[in-house]
Amino acid sequence: MKTVEDQLSTYKSVHLNKSNVMTHFVGVPLIIWSLFVLLNLVEFPLFLPILEQNLTLAIVLFAGVLVYYFALNSALAVGAILFLTPVLYTALIVSKLGSAIWIAIIVFVIAWAIQFLGHHFEKAKPAFVDDLNQLLIGPLFLLAELFFAIGLLHELKQQITPMAVNKRRSFEQAKNQ
Repeated sequence: MKTVEDQLSTYKSVHLNKSNVMTHFVGVPLIIWSLFVLLNLVEFPLFLPILEQNLTLAIVLFAGVLVYYFALNSALAVGAILFLTPVLYTALIVSKLGSAIWIAIIVFVIAWAIQFLGHHFEKAKPAFVDDLNQLLIGPLFLLAELFFAIGLLHELKQQITPMAVNKRRSFEQAKNQ
């Protein structure tokens, strides 16, 4: 498994433009939320008393992603719990609506449009084009950026930023050849 430094630096290498990063602060949470709405429609016959409902595919994904995040970085994983729990909960509520599928699809399409607008500013392809695992790193990257902005995980920031710049430089050189 790649380290958190390697994963985040790869993601950051195509997210160096502030406008692109800002679009991701809107687009990524909306994509996650819309996926959770859709995945909550797939239920398993296991009742969860704490949620007063059956287990859903969204809950399984939520748990699996958190395990992965804890393997990468426990501080960021705790941040992910604080961020993803209300996202999952609101998605659970919306998934009970008759129009949940359409709401999720519309939000999903708009969110991806926002993402691609950001990459237009960046003039770089999305990270997941070369590595699908980067789809899981996007939310972790945003949490890392929040942590960095409030002065936390300074050492991690010092590690990934030069790595990201070097990866971007290599990407640009390969593109120009």
